[in-house]
This record gives sequence, structure tokens and C-alpha cells, in this order.
Amino acid sequence: MTDQIANPITDTEPKRDLRKILGFVAMVFGMFMAILDIQIVSSSLPQIQSGLAASADEISWIQTAYLIAEIVMIPLSGYLSRVMSTRVLYAVSAISFTAASALCAFAWDLPSMVLFRALQGFLGGAMIPTVFASAFKMFPKRPPSVIIGLIATLAPAVGPSVGGYLTETYSWHWLFLINLLPGLAVAAAVWLLVDIDRPNWSLLKSIDLVGLGTMAAFLGSLEYVVEEGPRYDWLQDPTIRDFAIISVLSAVLFFWRVLRAAQPIVDLRAYADRNFSVGSMLQFVVGMGLYGGTYVMPIFLGRVRGYNALQIGETVIIYGIFMCMSAPIAGTLARKFDPRKVLALGLTCFGLGFWLNSFLTADSAFWELFLPQALRGFGAITCIIPITNMSLGTLAPAKLGNASGLFNLSRNLGGAIGLALINTQLNDRLQLHWSQLATQINPARPQVQQYIDRLTERFGDLVDGDPTRAAMKQLGQLVYREATVLTFNDVLLTMGAAFFVMLPLLLLARRPKPVGPISAH
Repeated sequence: MTDQIANPITDTEPKRDLRKILGFVAMVFGMFMAILDIQIVSSSLPQIQSGLAASADEISWIQTAYLIAEIVMIPLSGYLSRVMSTRVLYAVSAISFTAASALCAFAWDLPSMVLFRALQGFLGGAMIPTVFASAFKMFPKRPPSVIIGLIATLAPAVGPSVGGYLTETYSWHWLFLINLLPGLAVAAAVWLLVDIDRPNWSLLKSIDLVGLGTMAAFLGSLEYVVEEGPRYDWLQDPTIRDFAIISVLSAVLFFWRVLRAAQPIVDLRAYADRNFSVGSMLQFVVGMGLYGGTYVMPIFLGRVRGYNALQIGETVIIYGIFMCMSAPIAGTLARKFDPRKVLALGLTCFGLGFWLNSFLTADSAFWELFLPQALRGFGAITCIIPITNMSLGTLAPAKLGNASGLFNLSRNLGGAIGLALINTQLNDRLQLHWSQLATQINPARPQVQQYIDRLTERFGDLVDGDPTRAAMKQLGQLVYREATVLTFNDVLLTMGAAFFVMLPLLLLARRPKPVGPISAH
């Protein structure tokens, strides 16, 4: 009789495990889509700019709007998962993300595209942190950190390549249309296969609307100030100044509120854990490197080398390839060695890759960029795996959902602010290098005059107008190109330095200890 009772229960275990694995795979794929869509547009910005009749300095808002909207949602995901349950939150997020993708494909001008991209980032933002928290709940004995780390770093790496192929083969509209069928499939799979907790709708009665509003105003205003400040001379512009004031006041009210509320919209007590605090700071810089690197290189290849979207994708794919190849190595290192040492290796390789990238010339192409990209790819995956284990692996199960949101917020906030700072430095350093080089192009100098004479002679039979004017125009374009190259080198050098500066923080972290089993309900 005992066997008759035991066997059916035992027989259901493999089915239950398969159901859990398939559900988690669907969640991971949805996370891949959400992260991919941050960078999938980066290599196709010129085509989107042309299609929407936008200016060069406005088009970056297509990426920034997605990031900042996602940033507002990510810390809310812990609260919403408790209210709605993981299954309902994820399925609703996936369907909403898919609908917003369709709207992006049919945007008619820049304001509509920015609005739809913000909706896409906000509505789909819950998918990312939910996967991190679910991994530790569904697989408590051995969380699949390697898989999550690979997807989290691979998605922004392959984004430009995937986007370049779609744009050149079809059109930029397919950057968003490609999400439709997979998005619906992910939502259906999660709804049918995932069941790890129960909703608690009573929490809606105590929702902290003040905390929610101040958090959105704080993060949104901050990003607007950092993004638009360089274009409008920072606080000299009244609009920038007003948003800066709103950001500061909202930040003060937000932190005061969440530290005093009985049920805060975001629980900051996870930062009391030293490893989580250190990991979040390191995650911020890793986010700058992940999103900043895949933003800067396509712009360089487009502006300086004149590559189209497909050529850009074929060049930067090396970063993603080496990331995939390095994942098993990084996973093995994270299991066998102190994660702090593995993380130090990853930060060093990431920073070294940016440093090697800072020796660009106007002729830099695939092979000149090969080694720096390979190092960055290895460094990225070697950072993500140990930093996830170090930051989340020792927290209490009840804190995982909220802490996962904060942890992912650090990466995306680093990416959003990093993109804004990159654009700031691109503008400022370009003006500096242009003025420095222009002062050296003095026709009174024999070498400069000889070069102008040669160009004038060459253009003599090729242009209808004044060949000397054509020569001076050619010289001006050459100076601008070299100033642009020097500017990109400055940006890449700064990004590399940020990784080396963060290395001493590892001395503050403790070696994480394994966590116990986590209840699914």
C-alpha cells in the first residue's frame, strides 16, 4: 500500500522539475528581449534618425527614454511581485512589452517614438529583476548564475549586431516587430508553467503613492538634467535648473519617505548588508561599461569609419562571441575560487579592454578592435557571475524580490547615467580637441601651406569652383575627423579608469557563504 502511494508522487517529480525548468527558460528569454531592446537600436540610430526626421543630438533619447522608464519600474518589481505574484506580474509585463514594441514600430516622429520607447521600458521593466529573484527561489541549492549572467551581458553585446542585420536586410521597423511573436509566446509559457508564490492583493491598500511619485520624479528629473545639461549649458538654462531642483527635492522626500513608511514602495534595508552595498556600487560601474561600450563603438564606426548598420554589427559582434565563449570559464572560476578574486579579474580585464580601445585612429577597423573587444567580453561575463552571487547569494529569502530590483536598478542606472555622461564628454572634448588642432592649422606654417598647395593642385581639374576653397574645406574635414577620434579615445580611457578605481571596493566585501533552501511559497 505504501508503494502504491509513493510511486505516483515520485513519478511526478521529473514532470515538476521539467515544468519548472521550461518556465524559467521562458522567463530568461523574456529578460533577454527586455535587455536586448536597450541596445538593439544603437547601430541603427542614423536610419531611425532619418526616418523620424530627428537631429543627431536628439536621437540618443530613443535609448535614454527606454532606460529611465525601465529604471523607474525595476525597483517596483519586488513590491508588485508580492502583490500580483511572480507569474501574473511577469505575464502582464511580457504582454505589455510586446504591445509597446508594436507601437514603436509604427511611430511617426521623434516625440511619439520616445513616448512609446518609454512605455516599452516601463511596461517590460519588471521582467529583468523578477528573473534574478526567481532563480534563487526556484533553484535554491544551485542558482543558475552562469545562465543569468550570460544573458544579462550577452543581450546588450549582440544588440547592435542583431539590429544592424534587421535594419540592413529589412528596415528599422523590424527592430521592434521582431518582438511580437516571441513576446506572446513568453507570456503564455510563464502563465502556464510558473507557480512559485501567491498574490497578496491586500498590499494595494497600503501602497505608498507618495514614495512612488517622489521616486519617479527623482530618477526622471535626474536623467533629464544629465542628458540635456550639456546641450543647454547646464544650470544656466532655466528648464535644466528647474529639473535639477525637482530632482534634489524629490530625492530628499523619497529617502525620507521610504525610511519612515511601514510598507515602503522600495525597501532600502538591503543596503545594510555590506556585500549587497559593495555589489550594487560595482554593478553601477559594470552597467556603465555594458551599455556605454556598446553605445560608443557603433557611433565611432558610423561617424569616423562611415560603416552602415550591418558593418557595425559585424565588427562589434566579437564582444558578444567572446562573452559566450568565456561563460563556462567564468562559471568554473566562480565556483572554485573566492568570487571577490574572480570579480577583480573581471574588472581588470574590462578596464584593460577599454584602455586598449583608447588608442583608436581614423583607420581602426575589425582587427584593430579585435583584442580590446575580446578582453571586454571576457571581463563582462567574469564580472556579472560573481557579482550576482556575492550580492544576492547571502540575503534572506524574504528580501530577495526587493533586493533583486535594487540590484538591477544599479546596473540600469549606471547605464542611463553612463550614456548621458558619455554624450557630455563627447560634446565637451570634441570642442576642446577641435580648438586645439585648429590653432595648429595656420597657413603661415610651411608644412600647412605645402599641404594646402598639394590639395589645391589635386582639386584643380576636379572641381568647378575655387580649388583653394575646396582644399581648405578638405583640410577642415580632416581636422574634425582627427578631433573626433581623439574625443572617442578620451571617452574610452575614462571608462577604463572607472573600472580600476572600483577595484579597492572589493576589500570591503566579505566572502559569501552558501544560502539555505528557499521556500517556493
